[in-house]
Amino acid sequence: MAFQLPRAARRISNPSADELQQLAAAMPNSRWTKYGNVNVQTEVLARSSPSTFIVDDDPDPGVERTVGRDVAQEWADRQDAYIAGQEMVLLDGYLGAQSEFRVPVRLYVEAANANIAGMQQQLWFEVDDPESFEPELTVVYTPNLPAPGWPDERLILVDLEQGVNRVLNSDYFGESKKGILRMWNKLVYDRGGIPLHAGCKVIPTARGERVAMIVGLSGTGKTTTTFTRQNGSLPVQDDFVAWMPGGAVYATENGCFAKTFALNPEDEPTIYGAVTQPRSYLENVSQAGGEVDFYDESYTKNGRATFPFDVLESAARRPIDEAHFLLVLNRNEGIIPAVAKLEGPQAAAFFMLGETTGTAAGGAAEEGKFLRVPGTNPFFPLPHDLQGNRFLELLEEHPLEVYLMNTGSVGGPATDERARKVRIRHSSAIVKGIAEGTIEWQDDADFGYRVARHVPGIDAGDEAVLRPRELYESQGRLDEYDRQVERLHHERREFLSGFESLTAEIVDAVA
Repeated sequence: MAFQLPRAARRISNPSADELQQLAAAMPNSRWTKYGNVNVQTEVLARSSPSTFIVDDDPDPGVERTVGRDVAQEWADRQDAYIAGQEMVLLDGYLGAQSEFRVPVRLYVEAANANIAGMQQQLWFEVDDPESFEPELTVVYTPNLPAPGWPDERLILVDLEQGVNRVLNSDYFGESKKGILRMWNKLVYDRGGIPLHAGCKVIPTARGERVAMIVGLSGTGKTTTTFTRQNGSLPVQDDFVAWMPGGAVYATENGCFAKTFALNPEDEPTIYGAVTQPRSYLENVSQAGGEVDFYDESYTKNGRATFPFDVLESAARRPIDEAHFLLVLNRNEGIIPAVAKLEGPQAAAFFMLGETTGTAAGGAAEEGKFLRVPGTNPFFPLPHDLQGNRFLELLEEHPLEVYLMNTGSVGGPATDERARKVRIRHSSAIVKGIAEGTIEWQDDADFGYRVARHVPGIDAGDEAVLRPRELYESQGRLDEYDRQVERLHHERREFLSGFESLTAEIVDAVA
């Protein structure tokens, strides 16, 4: 039986972008900027992971937080009763542009938080036939309804069987965006593919166009890497793609949800231009009068913006028959090189390790902490063993090149004078070199992957980011380097061994 939306006191169905912007501008916590767009200040500043639960009476052991159906129904009833007295906005759209793999989706949110609907509208593909539209996945969103007894009095209930995500007492837009995508993750896996928390871009080269997928936890540089333009490259997707049997890649969204902290026109001109125009939405960006300050972190570092892809040149609607390489981003500050080439089970192992330093996007519990997030995908709602095994299966069926990329620093944190920062220009040169096949490689004896001997566009004075052992050795820190090597080998094997169903060849790849 299809899910029936709860009745509301008043319903605004599929308003235009202009209507949503005006509703958002009328919110007491929103302001117009000098760019003619709306900037909203929310109470909740990041995703509420501790408040997020999968609804299941008999959960798999690998699913972290679950709640039974009786409890979930009790809160669904409370939310429905609350909605009966509210004005709600209904918004329909599609994840994906290709007819063979597009998913009808719906958002039902309080009109008092119309910015959430306005931001979400920018990320979905439009409905071409409203009469026949029937949503497969739905988010029911009440930002102003507390959930006493749950962490921070917030509750996110993910009912994968029903295809419904309920959100209570969070006004952060990310709960709408990820609520739909979390359920979409299961749908992709059930169809034989793997959902990747990844950007995607098409890069022209002398040997033909090369399609890159960029996997990374929020804040690791996924969006920056996707939108940096090597050879006039075009973004296909910013956040999630489906990699399917046969090699086809399917995008999800028609826009971007970008971090804005330290955004500037020199380093990230494409994103900066898209964010500073009338159609974008800003969320929690510092503002005085009409002026915004992307560097001020006094309220939060997790300032955000949405914009539709049609404000810039993109390939969002383009079919992708195959990808040529995949980058696993890792914001680290130790002995991880700016780039390493991975092979076979080793690629699946580093995909499963998902190593990085957490950022404000994951809330205070993650910011600044070293994390291992399988697939760099905290939104995968099934046991993570499935991710690693499926990734290796698809890699064997349809091989592509896989690389580990450190977007942090080598030799210590960036504040350490001995460290070398991996800058955006370095990462861009690496992506260009991978696409063009111009990087010279050498074996790394410590980890078994290959590191770069030379990358066109990276000067000799900056090559320390490519070969960490040489940097540590030149600084008389080889003992420190060797201790980190030993520690990582032990920790990685221990981590991967904790997944009971993960194939042994993936675990053994980090021995």
